[in-house]
Amino acid sequence: MHQSCSGDSEDGGKGKEKRRRSGFFGLSALQPMTPIRAENASSSVLQKSRRSSFFHPAGVDGSPSAALEDDENGESPRTTRPRTLTRSGRPKSLFGSLRSLRSTDDDDRLTTPTSKASSVYDEDRAADPIPLGGVVLCHGEAQRTGMMFRKKRDYLVLTDRHLIRFKSHSRALEAFPSLPARMGRTESPRHASTSSAGSASEMVRTPPSSATSIPLQNIVAVSRLDDGKPVFCIEVAQVDDDNSRAGFMTLQLRDPSEVDTWMDSIRGAVSATRDIHAAPYPQKSLEYVTRAVERERDYNPGHFQIFRVVQRGAGRTVAGASSEDLSKMTSSVCYLVVGIHKIHLIPVSRPISRSSASSLGELESSTAYGILSVISIDVKGNDDSLEIFVRLPPKERRAIFLASVAAVDIAVTIRHVAEYLRPQWLQQPLRVTLPIDQDDLVFSANAAEEEYGCFHRTLTAYCIAFEVDASKIRYTIETEVEDGPRFVLLAPTSGSGSSYGLLELLAVLRSLRYNERFQSISFNGISLDPLLRRRDVHGTEHVAWNNRSGMAIGNHDMGRKNMLVQEMQAIAAKSKRLRRMDFTSCINRKPQDDDTGPRDPGCGIVEALFPLCRRQLTNVDWVVLSGIELGETDLDYLVDAAVQRCCHLRALEISRCGLMDRSLQMILNSMLYQDNTLEAIDISGNLARLSPSTFQGQIGHFAYIRRLNLSRVQRTSGPEPLVTTETILTWRLEELDLSETSINERTVQSIATYLSAKNSETLRELRLNQCDLTGKDVATFMRSMTRIRGVAREMHMNVSENRLEKEHDDLVHSIASGCSPSHLSMRMLEYHKEDRFRELILAIKKNTTLRSLDLSKASLPYDANHDTCEALKQMFTENRTLQQLDISGEYAHLEVAKFGIGLNHALQGLETNCALKVLRIEYQKLGLQGANTLADVLRKNSCLREIYCEHNEINLQAITTLVNGLEVNKTVVYLPRLDSDRETSLQSMGKDIQSTTQEPVSRLNTFQRGIAAVKNVTTGPAAARATGKAPTYTDHDIREAIQILDDKWDSQTSRLEQYLQRNRDVADGVPVADEDEEADRPDSGTSFTVMLERARLDTTPTVERGDALAALGHHDDDSKTLRAAAPSSPPQSLRSKTSRGLDTSPRKETSPRKQPSPRKEDSHRKERSPRKE
Repeated sequence: MHQSCSGDSEDGGKGKEKRRRSGFFGLSALQPMTPIRAENASSSVLQKSRRSSFFHPAGVDGSPSAALEDDENGESPRTTRPRTLTRSGRPKSLFGSLRSLRSTDDDDRLTTPTSKASSVYDEDRAADPIPLGGVVLCHGEAQRTGMMFRKKRDYLVLTDRHLIRFKSHSRALEAFPSLPARMGRTESPRHASTSSAGSASEMVRTPPSSATSIPLQNIVAVSRLDDGKPVFCIEVAQVDDDNSRAGFMTLQLRDPSEVDTWMDSIRGAVSATRDIHAAPYPQKSLEYVTRAVERERDYNPGHFQIFRVVQRGAGRTVAGASSEDLSKMTSSVCYLVVGIHKIHLIPVSRPISRSSASSLGELESSTAYGILSVISIDVKGNDDSLEIFVRLPPKERRAIFLASVAAVDIAVTIRHVAEYLRPQWLQQPLRVTLPIDQDDLVFSANAAEEEYGCFHRTLTAYCIAFEVDASKIRYTIETEVEDGPRFVLLAPTSGSGSSYGLLELLAVLRSLRYNERFQSISFNGISLDPLLRRRDVHGTEHVAWNNRSGMAIGNHDMGRKNMLVQEMQAIAAKSKRLRRMDFTSCINRKPQDDDTGPRDPGCGIVEALFPLCRRQLTNVDWVVLSGIELGETDLDYLVDAAVQRCCHLRALEISRCGLMDRSLQMILNSMLYQDNTLEAIDISGNLARLSPSTFQGQIGHFAYIRRLNLSRVQRTSGPEPLVTTETILTWRLEELDLSETSINERTVQSIATYLSAKNSETLRELRLNQCDLTGKDVATFMRSMTRIRGVAREMHMNVSENRLEKEHDDLVHSIASGCSPSHLSMRMLEYHKEDRFRELILAIKKNTTLRSLDLSKASLPYDANHDTCEALKQMFTENRTLQQLDISGEYAHLEVAKFGIGLNHALQGLETNCALKVLRIEYQKLGLQGANTLADVLRKNSCLREIYCEHNEINLQAITTLVNGLEVNKTVVYLPRLDSDRETSLQSMGKDIQSTTQEPVSRLNTFQRGIAAVKNVTTGPAAARATGKAPTYTDHDIREAIQILDDKWDSQTSRLEQYLQRNRDVADGVPVADEDEEADRPDSGTSFTVMLERARLDTTPTVERGDALAALGHHDDDSKTLRAAAPSSPPQSLRSKTSRGLDTSPRKETSPRKQPSPRKEDSHRKERSPRKE
């Protein structure tokens, strides 16, 4: 039997020469080791008496083995050799001067007997040594490697605790008398033999001086090696955790039966030792591993498993390389840690040694792989080898070759964690091959069930495995919807791109697979093009070959489909509760269906879902394809499924799909087979022209229609209605949309007849936008839907962008008499006469049925006059039913729709209003005056809940006024942060400042003249008159002033959030503490001019600053902004001042402190300024 030992990496002939003196456990082969302390072992058993180890490097202690100088055939090269193992000179060998990674002094000292202990435990070990074992399990001769001209043999003995190497058979016989005696001397290798426990039971307390032993607890792995030579190799890896030393021993054998004998014996002995003596890891090793895992942000005490492994290379070595070179070049001992989301391979920490040739290995960093990226684990049965395959789609897989005595435990642990991260998956995409019966493995059930099938847990794990940022993915879950709960994927977070990438989409889709909590999934507006353009040809572990019930899908070429088809088919097939999928505007492509080129492959979604519907392999029966242009391939899949009655399709939503006459007619004719199940039809926005006569024959077959969308549909000319009265009376519609579709008089009569019928009681949404309706037509609809005058019909009617000014009196009379729905939208009304609009407002004042009204973007010939604004004020004051009102304006390039400054007078009516809860008043240019009016409303109104007032030219003074009013109000729970107004205000001020340096003072506006007036304080009026221009500010002054303004705006925003949260707590019944409403309350805001001047004064020389501050308090006649209250502290303090409620510093309970007036403050500053000299 030929055997060798390998350690640190060496190469070429020099390495072989250096290894001349490396024996079975030679210097370069094995690092010093100490036995791992077992939990149940007594202190007497954990000690061992021995002399200095043969492997001991300088300054390293704790090896449990001892070795002798090598000689030929077990004989000494000298005539006499003392048993004390001393050396008196160089060895008489040709390569005696070539040392193996150690100096001559080290070897001399290592082989010289000494009475000192080799480690801190050796003194105790001498008193009570560790037994080498009482049962000989296997023994036999071994041939050593590393010799060029001579062959050396050792004798190996495997006990139940150690693997021992003796110099010769006679030395082994001295230690174990039960071993069979050798009959004569022979040069041929002996076969290994095994002994039973009964025939070879003896207790050897210490190894003889001619033996070296390895504790079985230190063995990491026993595996087979293939170095390309006609020999058989066994590699035994070991590690000493206490000293962080690892080593390898390679046995080369020519007889495969000996390989099997030694493999079975060593592996069996190590397994038995692990079962009996489970050794814990040293504390320093645990701390080292924990720090490495924490760096990967994957540490969780409840999900932390650690194993010792050998990481090996992935291929055969080149011809001529020895097995020792093979193990050195391709093997390393590591810690394998299974965390909550990753598998970590952490090199064994080794103490820094300047004389060590392997110090570069300490620079190796740990590697980590996502657990959900593991696709296969293969545990070999004939050794301790373990192969783990990981793969990130759509790349090739990567193999990790490991070996460990705990290979089965590692595979089972990874499988268990993968099931924890994918608790809903009935068929895990992780294939585990074990040499034992997997039916005997029982995986514990996943505890701590989370919401929605642990979706967030699975999504986080996939994001980590795919190396994507989980914070970029946004989604919401809607519960109060039809077919809910509904998962809705939202656009990615701002600043992270406008669309998701391939791996981000895959993380979401695979997290949704097998999820039984969602009945609807919406990808509305999310681009799925990255999936459509990619194919994963490097693996099929992710492909769904059967549905949740185990029925085969039957598509054998699914592995060659694009990833969109694969993923969508898997989601639909693996969930039984999923009923609806929304793909509105998810694919941006144009079909290429010309006769000259290849056939268009289609959008992928139709190919993925409708074949499953045809074969009843999914419960998805509502597919929204709006906004996706369909090609001939898509039509083939759709029509082929629609003609099968077993599909039970509930909806056909193909809006804006680019369908022509032939395509649309083909789809409508095929859907006739779904007449008993079809509930919704949406064919809006297509290019096809509908013939009313043909369309009546098709649409009349569907008796269970609930939603019908015929908006933006082109029809042929003719007097006949698009939908006849006979057809519409058979339906119980919930939504009807005819927006942007030409409606003639007969169609109006058909709709009015349906509204008056009992079947229309279920109708909740009627959209007739831009249908060229008149006021009389709308009044007809209102009177038809009204059952009892003065009692609201629960319906939302949208009649925006119609010619309601025509025959306007009928509309006004219907609204005033209470013949109206509960929700009415009349957006973008254009009035050429303002008195018509005033009549509408007065009718709304009398109405008692409207609860929600949208009059936004109403266009008047001029700004509303006093009479119109007074009518609006009366409406606010007297109406007792209106709860939601939208009177927002519009800023367009060609037209501006607003009511003008008179709206501030109208808003005063809200002070006594007791019904309105939601007010939208955007784009009305309220400014500071409007903010003051709203602040007064907030102080007196106790009914409003939400106010939307963005885009109203709100500056710092205006928002300060609003927040001061909100401080008193306890009912408003929403008021915007006004970020857009903030940006607009800063931009406007920047332009005004720049213009002051370019225009004469006489041509400046009020704000600019105020700035110029302040400048004249320091530069002198005479200089200003002489030049005719206002002085300029430095860029530093402008930046400082803008920074002060920005900080003050942040302060007001903080106050706003504080008061809104207080009001939300009050609405929810949460007790709130009483507040001192006057303490630290800010004024109405500081003007930007004053801020700019004070920022400039920070850099003004001291003498000039005193005069400027004195003048600043008195010079306020040129601008209204200069009369605003000045800040009560220097600009530096303005930037650090916090608003009340957010300041964490202690405050004494005193009376409210009033801020000093600007004049007093300036005079105070003047007194402190230095005098002129």
